[in-house]
Amino acid sequence: MDRLQEKTTVPYPPVGPGGGQSLSQKPNQSIAEDFDEHKPSEKDLEKMLRQLQRTSAPDYLPSLSMNDLYERVFPGRPPIIEGLLYPGVYLFVGAPKVGKSFLMAQLAYHVSKGLPLWGYEVRQGAVLYLALEDDYPRLQGRLYRMFGEDSAADLHLSIYAKQLNSGLEEQLNRFVREHQDTRLIIIDTLQKIREAGAEKYSYADDYKVITSLKRFADGTGVCLLLVHHTRKQQADDKFDMISGTNGLMGAADGAFLLQKERRTDSAATLDISGRDLQDQRLYLKRDEERLAWELERRETEPYKEPPDPVLEAVAALVTAERPEWSGTATDLTAALGVDMKANALAMRLNVRAWRLSYEYHIRYKSTRTHAGRSIRLTLETPQA
Repeated sequence: MDRLQEKTTVPYPPVGPGGGQSLSQKPNQSIAEDFDEHKPSEKDLEKMLRQLQRTSAPDYLPSLSMNDLYERVFPGRPPIIEGLLYPGVYLFVGAPKVGKSFLMAQLAYHVSKGLPLWGYEVRQGAVLYLALEDDYPRLQGRLYRMFGEDSAADLHLSIYAKQLNSGLEEQLNRFVREHQDTRLIIIDTLQKIREAGAEKYSYADDYKVITSLKRFADGTGVCLLLVHHTRKQQADDKFDMISGTNGLMGAADGAFLLQKERRTDSAATLDISGRDLQDQRLYLKRDEERLAWELERRETEPYKEPPDPVLEAVAALVTAERPEWSGTATDLTAALGVDMKANALAMRLNVRAWRLSYEYHIRYKSTRTHAGRSIRLTLETPQA
């Protein structure tokens, strides 16, 4: 393919070192010279015009072949809480007064401070907690009882928000613009931000609500956690107890279900299910003095993806001493000393580039021209 294609990943904050070979062979190359080097040929321009005409047709259906899909580099979804909470839309459900709001305050506090929670690693960032069933005096007392004088500057609280399609989306987008390190937004409760209407909602209504919120979460890369209630009827599948239709669970990325056997119990179970989550059950116990939830045990140990030997080899190549490397896929295969074909190596890095950035702080960029594929690896400065 002669058309210039450039693939790169969005850098994410981090975890490990890396290494490299000296990069630019033409440090003084001008922009004009660079353009001349990669200027599309007349044949390429004709091909691009035909593609534009094809995609502009009213009956055009966008699609990717599997080969094209493997050629793409997508930004990853690094966890907010490793193995527990990821960017996207999640439901957090439980019966009234079961302790959901205390657990929401605990999640918000730990993310805003970057403190581990129940042994899970936490990625620090700004948090917006919309406590729409509370008032500020109650919030003040609750947070002080739970965390004492150790306040969190990155935890923002509000007891008011507009409804969906009536200004809420604009409010959330403005908050994220003003706090660009936002990781988590909690809406307590979902019912408070739904449009006024009939008491009962259809599957289509429920699906539309979550889809609208998911569009915001996916566009900003934040985790949107929606507090909701369970219905009174029991069900074989615990997640069928979520109040409303299956449209809520169907459109969401996952759900958490907090349950007690009796309302007066200090023990509870937290069931977790989702697209990016391992199904889990956690057994929690409430500290009666601080009212915070503590982990007693897990039903299954969380899965941790093993190290990728190719990424480990890249991290050994691109280091603080040699922070950049560039060359062809064939050059990289030789530099890494891995037993795989150049195109297989490039494909693997395309698919796992986000992990290379997140775990090793190494930015991967792949450019394809008529001369072949060029790869550049750059060690990123870890963000605070």
